[in-house]
Amino acid sequence: MIRDVYLKMCPCRDLLDMVASKWTALAIGALEDGPMRFGELKRRLEGVSQKMLTQTLRTLERDGLVTRTVYPSVPLRVEYELTELGRSVTGPLAALRVWAQTNYESVAEARETFDNAEPVGLEPAISR
Repeated sequence: MIRDVYLKMCPCRDLLDMVASKWTALAIGALEDGPMRFGELKRRLEGVSQKMLTQTLRTLERDGLVTRTVYPSVPLRVEYELTELGRSVTGPLAALRVWAQTNYESVAEARETFDNAEPVGLEPAISR
């Protein structure tokens, strides 16, 4: 099978979509420094809902990027940790985070300029 993410039927598109999602990228980044419990991750990923974090971690576990370890204690302790495959994507995602932090102001200015510009090349609406 040809793997070309620009082709509609490429199976890599699903993987690209998952890795490029905001919460996936942030969860992987948070786990770069080592295992974390669910509550620690939720606090680190400010603004993520419990449901979204649960879905994100389940997807990462299913796709082999994260392991979930349950420790038999009271209360139950569960930790999430990047696998070797998960660690392999930290470099590209870190570069993307750095790019976003470095270029946010330039993008915000471009958005403001665009939003305040007069439309060019559009025909004025004709009222009847």
